[in-house]
Amino acid sequence: MSQTSDFVFLLVEDFSHLAFACALEPLRIANFVADRELYRWQLASADGRSAICSNRAVTLVDRGLTPLERGEKLFLVSGINVQHHVTARLLNYLRAERVRGVPIGAICSGAYILAEAGFLDGRRAAVHWEYHDLFAELYPSVNLTKSVFVADEKFVTASGGAAVADLMLHMICRDHGRDLAAAVADQMVYTGMREGSATQRVSVRSRYGMRNSRLGQAIRMIEENIETPLSSCELAGRLGISTRQLERIFGRYLNTTPKRYILEARLHRARNLIVQSEQAITEIAMACGFTSTSHFSRVYRDHFGKSPVNQRSVFN
Repeated sequence: MSQTSDFVFLLVEDFSHLAFACALEPLRIANFVADRELYRWQLASADGRSAICSNRAVTLVDRGLTPLERGEKLFLVSGINVQHHVTARLLNYLRAERVRGVPIGAICSGAYILAEAGFLDGRRAAVHWEYHDLFAELYPSVNLTKSVFVADEKFVTASGGAAVADLMLHMICRDHGRDLAAAVADQMVYTGMREGSATQRVSVRSRYGMRNSRLGQAIRMIEENIETPLSSCELAGRLGISTRQLERIFGRYLNTTPKRYILEARLHRARNLIVQSEQAITEIAMACGFTSTSHFSRVYRDHFGKSPVNQRSVFN
Protein backbone atom coordinates (compact mmCIF):
# COMPACT_ATOMS: atom_id res chain seq x y z
CA MET A 1 0.00 0.00 0.00
CA SER A 2 1.65 3.25 -1.12
CA GLN A 3 -0.86 5.93 -0.19
CA THR A 4 -0.72 7.80 3.10
CA SER A 5 -3.28 6.97 5.80
CA ASP A 6 -4.81 9.87 7.71
CA PHE A 7 -6.00 9.71 11.32
CA VAL A 8 -7.87 12.18 13.46
CA PHE A 9 -7.55 11.44 17.19
CA LEU A 10 -10.45 12.97 19.08
CA LEU A 11 -9.25 13.53 22.66
CA VAL A 12 -12.03 13.39 25.25
CA GLU A 13 -11.35 15.12 28.58
CA ASP A 14 -9.58 12.88 31.14
CA PHE A 15 -8.27 10.74 28.30
CA SER A 16 -5.51 8.22 28.99
CA HIS A 17 -2.11 9.66 28.11
CA LEU A 18 -0.64 6.16 27.97
CA ALA A 19 -3.26 4.92 25.51
CA PHE A 20 -2.85 8.07 23.40
CA ALA A 21 0.94 7.67 23.22
CA CYS A 22 0.54 3.99 22.32
CA ALA A 23 -1.75 5.03 19.45
CA LEU A 24 0.37 7.85 18.08
CA GLU A 25 3.96 6.71 18.54
CA PRO A 26 3.75 3.54 16.39
CA LEU A 27 2.57 5.70 13.48
CA ARG A 28 5.42 8.18 13.97
CA ILE A 29 7.94 5.36 14.24
CA ALA A 30 6.53 3.66 11.13
CA ASN A 31 7.22 6.85 9.17
CA PHE A 32 10.72 7.00 10.63
CA VAL A 33 11.56 3.37 9.86
CA ALA A 34 10.09 3.52 6.35
CA ASP A 35 11.75 6.89 5.73
CA ARG A 36 8.56 8.21 4.14
CA GLU A 37 5.18 9.51 5.23
CA LEU A 38 2.99 6.43 5.58
CA TYR A 39 0.74 8.03 8.19
CA ARG A 40 -0.48 11.53 8.97
CA TRP A 41 -2.55 12.62 11.92
CA GLN A 42 -4.37 15.54 13.49
CA LEU A 43 -5.63 16.00 17.04
CA ALA A 44 -9.14 17.17 17.85
CA SER A 45 -11.11 18.11 20.95
CA ALA A 46 -14.57 19.41 21.77
CA ASP A 47 -13.40 23.03 22.08
CA GLY A 48 -10.88 22.87 19.23
CA ARG A 49 -8.09 24.25 21.42
CA SER A 50 -6.82 21.65 23.88
CA ALA A 51 -7.67 18.59 25.98
CA ILE A 52 -6.58 17.60 29.48
CA CYS A 53 -5.63 13.99 30.10
CA SER A 54 -6.05 12.04 33.34
CA ASN A 55 -2.52 12.92 34.53
CA ARG A 56 -3.46 16.63 34.06
CA ALA A 57 -1.09 17.25 31.16
CA VAL A 58 -2.57 19.61 28.57
CA THR A 59 -2.41 18.67 24.89
CA LEU A 60 -2.93 21.29 22.20
CA VAL A 61 -5.07 20.17 19.26
CA ASP A 62 -5.47 21.07 15.59
CA ARG A 63 -9.25 21.19 15.24
CA GLY A 64 -12.65 20.93 16.87
CA LEU A 65 -15.67 18.82 16.01
CA THR A 66 -15.45 19.55 12.30
CA PRO A 67 -16.29 17.15 9.44
CA LEU A 68 -13.48 14.84 8.38
CA GLU A 69 -12.04 14.83 4.89
CA ARG A 70 -12.53 11.86 2.59
CA GLY A 71 -10.21 9.01 3.60
CA GLU A 72 -9.59 10.21 7.17
CA LYS A 73 -10.20 7.81 10.05
CA LEU A 74 -11.59 9.02 13.37
CA PHE A 75 -10.34 7.51 16.64
CA LEU A 76 -11.87 8.39 20.00
CA VAL A 77 -9.39 8.52 22.86
CA SER A 78 -10.92 8.63 26.34
CA GLY A 79 -10.13 7.44 29.85
CA ILE A 80 -11.49 7.94 33.34
CA ASN A 81 -14.85 9.56 34.09
CA VAL A 82 -15.92 8.90 30.51
CA GLN A 83 -19.60 8.93 31.47
CA HIS A 84 -19.29 12.58 32.52
CA HIS A 85 -17.86 13.67 29.16
CA VAL A 86 -20.42 12.16 26.79
CA THR A 87 -22.42 15.14 25.56
CA ALA A 88 -25.29 15.39 23.08
CA ARG A 89 -23.01 17.51 20.88
CA LEU A 90 -20.36 14.79 20.81
CA LEU A 91 -22.88 12.02 20.06
CA ASN A 92 -24.51 14.06 17.31
CA TYR A 93 -21.11 14.72 15.76
CA LEU A 94 -20.22 11.02 15.77
CA ARG A 95 -23.58 10.04 14.27
CA ALA A 96 -23.19 12.63 11.52
CA GLU A 97 -19.69 11.37 10.69
CA ARG A 98 -20.96 7.80 10.60
CA VAL A 99 -23.67 8.78 8.12
CA ARG A 100 -20.94 10.36 5.98
CA GLY A 101 -19.14 7.01 5.96
CA VAL A 102 -16.18 7.97 8.15
CA PRO A 103 -14.41 4.94 9.70
CA ILE A 104 -14.64 5.30 13.49
CA GLY A 105 -12.66 3.54 16.20
CA ALA A 106 -12.14 3.92 19.93
CA ILE A 107 -9.53 3.10 22.52
CA CYS A 108 -9.50 2.62 26.30
CA SER A 109 -13.01 3.57 27.53
CA GLY A 110 -13.94 4.96 24.10
CA ALA A 111 -16.15 1.97 23.34
CA TYR A 112 -18.49 3.35 26.01
CA ILE A 113 -19.06 6.43 23.83
CA LEU A 114 -19.61 4.32 20.70
CA ALA A 115 -22.13 2.18 22.57
CA GLU A 116 -23.93 5.27 23.86
CA ALA A 117 -24.16 6.48 20.26
CA GLY A 118 -25.79 3.17 19.34
CA PHE A 119 -22.98 1.96 17.08
CA LEU A 120 -22.10 -1.31 18.82
CA ASP A 121 -25.41 -3.16 19.13
CA GLY A 122 -24.85 -6.77 18.08
CA ARG A 123 -21.13 -6.17 17.53
CA ARG A 124 -17.99 -7.32 19.31
CA ALA A 125 -16.11 -4.64 21.22
CA ALA A 126 -13.15 -4.27 23.57
CA VAL A 127 -13.06 -1.83 26.48
CA HIS A 128 -10.70 -1.47 29.42
CA TRP A 129 -11.43 -4.23 31.95
CA GLU A 130 -12.32 -1.72 34.68
CA TYR A 131 -15.38 -0.73 32.61
CA HIS A 132 -16.64 -4.25 31.95
CA ASP A 133 -19.18 -4.30 34.78
CA LEU A 134 -20.65 -0.93 33.85
CA PHE A 135 -20.63 -1.76 30.16
CA ALA A 136 -22.36 -5.12 30.57
CA GLU A 137 -25.02 -3.53 32.75
CA LEU A 138 -25.77 -0.60 30.42
CA TYR A 139 -25.28 -2.19 27.00
CA PRO A 140 -26.33 -5.86 27.15
CA SER A 141 -26.80 -5.98 23.36
CA VAL A 142 -23.06 -5.38 22.80
CA ASN A 143 -20.90 -8.49 22.57
CA LEU A 144 -18.26 -7.32 25.02
CA THR A 145 -15.01 -9.28 24.86
CA LYS A 146 -12.03 -9.47 27.20
CA SER A 147 -9.67 -9.31 24.23
CA VAL A 148 -6.99 -6.63 24.03
CA PHE A 149 -8.51 -5.28 20.81
CA VAL A 150 -11.14 -5.98 18.16
CA ALA A 151 -10.01 -5.10 14.64
CA ASP A 152 -12.35 -7.20 12.51
CA GLU A 153 -15.53 -5.22 13.19
CA LYS A 154 -16.83 -2.09 11.47
CA PHE A 155 -15.93 -0.14 14.61
CA VAL A 156 -12.38 -0.93 15.74
CA THR A 157 -11.86 -0.90 19.52
CA ALA A 158 -8.87 -1.39 21.84
CA SER A 159 -8.96 -1.86 25.59
CA GLY A 160 -6.33 0.72 26.50
CA GLY A 161 -2.74 0.98 27.68
CA ALA A 162 -0.27 -1.22 25.81
CA ALA A 163 -3.17 -2.94 24.04
CA VAL A 164 -3.44 0.15 21.85
CA ALA A 165 0.12 -0.42 20.67
CA ASP A 166 -0.90 -3.98 19.76
CA LEU A 167 -3.79 -2.64 17.69
CA MET A 168 -1.62 -0.08 15.88
CA LEU A 169 1.07 -2.70 15.13
CA HIS A 170 -1.69 -4.93 13.80
CA MET A 171 -2.86 -2.12 11.50
CA ILE A 172 0.70 -1.35 10.35
CA CYS A 173 1.19 -5.06 9.59
CA ARG A 174 -2.06 -5.12 7.62
CA ASP A 175 -1.15 -1.97 5.69
CA HIS A 176 2.55 -2.48 5.07
CA GLY A 177 3.53 -5.99 6.09
CA ARG A 178 4.91 -7.87 9.07
CA ASP A 179 8.51 -6.74 8.54
CA LEU A 180 7.65 -3.09 9.07
CA ALA A 181 5.43 -3.88 12.07
CA ALA A 182 8.27 -5.90 13.61
CA ALA A 183 10.74 -3.08 12.96
CA VAL A 184 8.40 -0.59 14.66
CA ALA A 185 8.04 -2.94 17.63
CA ASP A 186 11.83 -3.20 17.84
CA GLN A 187 12.15 0.60 17.91
CA MET A 188 9.64 0.62 20.77
CA VAL A 189 11.61 -2.14 22.55
CA TYR A 190 8.30 -3.97 22.48
CA THR A 191 9.00 -7.68 22.39
CA GLY A 192 5.54 -9.23 22.43
CA MET A 193 3.08 -8.15 19.73
CA ARG A 194 -0.23 -9.66 20.83
CA GLU A 195 -3.03 -10.82 18.61
CA GLY A 196 -6.46 -9.30 19.24
CA SER A 197 -7.66 -12.52 20.85
CA ALA A 198 -5.20 -12.17 23.75
CA THR A 199 -6.95 -11.40 27.04
CA GLN A 200 -6.39 -8.14 28.89
CA ARG A 201 -5.33 -9.65 32.19
CA VAL A 202 -4.97 -12.94 34.00
CA SER A 203 -8.21 -13.25 35.94
CA VAL A 204 -8.47 -14.70 39.43
CA ARG A 205 -10.40 -17.55 37.86
CA SER A 206 -7.61 -18.33 35.41
CA ARG A 207 -4.85 -17.90 37.99
CA TYR A 208 -6.30 -20.32 40.50
CA GLY A 209 -8.05 -22.51 37.95
CA MET A 210 -4.61 -23.60 36.78
CA ARG A 211 -3.91 -24.87 40.30
CA ASN A 212 -7.35 -26.29 41.04
CA SER A 213 -9.93 -26.81 38.31
CA ARG A 214 -12.89 -26.90 40.71
CA LEU A 215 -11.90 -23.54 42.18
CA GLY A 216 -11.74 -22.09 38.67
CA GLN A 217 -15.20 -23.46 37.90
CA ALA A 218 -16.56 -22.12 41.20
CA ILE A 219 -15.24 -18.59 40.54
CA ARG A 220 -16.74 -18.64 37.04
CA MET A 221 -20.16 -19.61 38.47
CA ILE A 222 -19.92 -16.89 41.10
CA GLU A 223 -19.08 -14.24 38.48
CA GLU A 224 -21.95 -15.37 36.25
CA ASN A 225 -24.52 -15.27 39.06
CA ILE A 226 -23.92 -11.91 40.74
CA GLU A 227 -27.53 -10.75 40.33
CA THR A 228 -28.94 -14.01 41.73
CA PRO A 229 -26.08 -15.19 43.96
CA LEU A 230 -25.58 -18.85 44.69
CA SER A 231 -25.28 -20.14 48.21
CA SER A 232 -22.27 -22.23 49.21
CA CYS A 233 -24.51 -25.30 49.21
CA GLU A 234 -25.82 -24.57 45.70
CA LEU A 235 -22.31 -23.91 44.42
CA ALA A 236 -21.01 -27.18 45.85
CA GLY A 237 -23.96 -29.05 44.37
CA ARG A 238 -23.29 -27.72 40.88
CA LEU A 239 -19.66 -28.77 41.23
CA GLY A 240 -20.63 -32.25 42.42
CA ILE A 241 -18.77 -31.97 45.72
CA SER A 242 -19.76 -31.48 49.35
CA THR A 243 -19.97 -28.06 50.99
CA ARG A 244 -17.14 -29.12 53.28
CA GLN A 245 -14.91 -29.93 50.30
CA LEU A 246 -15.73 -26.55 48.74
CA GLU A 247 -14.81 -24.75 51.96
CA ARG A 248 -11.49 -26.59 52.12
CA ILE A 249 -10.65 -25.56 48.53
CA PHE A 250 -11.43 -21.87 49.16
CA GLY A 251 -9.54 -21.95 52.45
CA ARG A 252 -6.44 -23.54 50.92
CA TYR A 253 -6.12 -21.38 47.78
CA LEU A 254 -7.82 -18.09 48.72
CA ASN A 255 -7.68 -18.10 52.53
CA THR A 256 -11.37 -17.32 52.72
CA THR A 257 -14.75 -19.06 52.73
CA PRO A 258 -17.04 -19.51 49.71
CA LYS A 259 -19.69 -17.39 51.44
CA ARG A 260 -17.26 -14.56 52.03
CA TYR A 261 -15.86 -14.72 48.50
CA ILE A 262 -19.36 -14.58 47.00
CA LEU A 263 -20.24 -11.52 49.09
CA GLU A 264 -17.00 -9.73 48.20
CA ALA A 265 -17.50 -10.45 44.49
CA ARG A 266 -20.94 -8.83 44.69
CA LEU A 267 -19.60 -5.83 46.61
CA HIS A 268 -16.74 -5.23 44.17
CA ARG A 269 -19.18 -5.39 41.24
CA ALA A 270 -21.34 -2.86 43.09
CA ARG A 271 -18.36 -0.58 43.67
CA ASN A 272 -17.51 -0.60 39.95
CA LEU A 273 -21.06 0.40 39.07
CA ILE A 274 -21.15 3.12 41.74
CA VAL A 275 -17.98 4.87 40.60
CA GLN A 276 -18.51 4.36 36.86
CA SER A 277 -22.23 4.98 36.37
CA GLU A 278 -25.08 7.26 37.32
CA GLN A 279 -27.38 4.35 38.19
CA ALA A 280 -29.44 4.73 41.33
CA ILE A 281 -28.03 2.98 44.40
CA THR A 282 -31.24 0.95 44.61
CA GLU A 283 -30.76 -0.35 41.05
CA ILE A 284 -27.12 -1.22 41.76
CA ALA A 285 -28.10 -3.08 44.91
CA MET A 286 -30.60 -5.20 42.97
CA ALA A 287 -28.11 -5.80 40.13
CA CYS A 288 -25.70 -7.23 42.69
CA GLY A 289 -28.18 -9.51 44.41
CA PHE A 290 -29.26 -7.34 47.37
CA THR A 291 -33.01 -7.16 47.90
CA SER A 292 -32.76 -4.45 50.58
CA THR A 293 -31.00 -1.13 49.96
CA SER A 294 -30.48 -0.58 53.68
CA HIS A 295 -28.84 -4.00 54.05
CA PHE A 296 -26.68 -3.31 50.99
CA SER A 297 -25.56 0.06 52.38
CA ARG A 298 -24.70 -1.45 55.75
CA VAL A 299 -22.69 -4.33 54.29
CA TYR A 300 -20.98 -1.99 51.81
CA ARG A 301 -19.94 0.40 54.60
CA ASP A 302 -18.60 -2.46 56.70
CA HIS A 303 -16.45 -3.67 53.80
CA PHE A 304 -15.21 -0.41 52.21
CA GLY A 305 -15.40 1.96 55.18
CA LYS A 306 -17.86 4.34 53.49
CA SER A 307 -21.45 4.24 52.34
CA PRO A 308 -22.37 3.80 48.66
CA VAL A 309 -23.46 7.46 48.53
CA ASN A 310 -20.17 8.67 50.02
CA GLN A 311 -18.23 6.36 47.69
CA ARG A 312 -19.83 7.99 44.69
CA SER A 313 -19.19 11.52 45.96
CA VAL A 314 -15.46 10.81 46.10
CA PHE A 315 -15.40 10.20 42.33
CA ASN A 316 -17.73 13.02 41.29
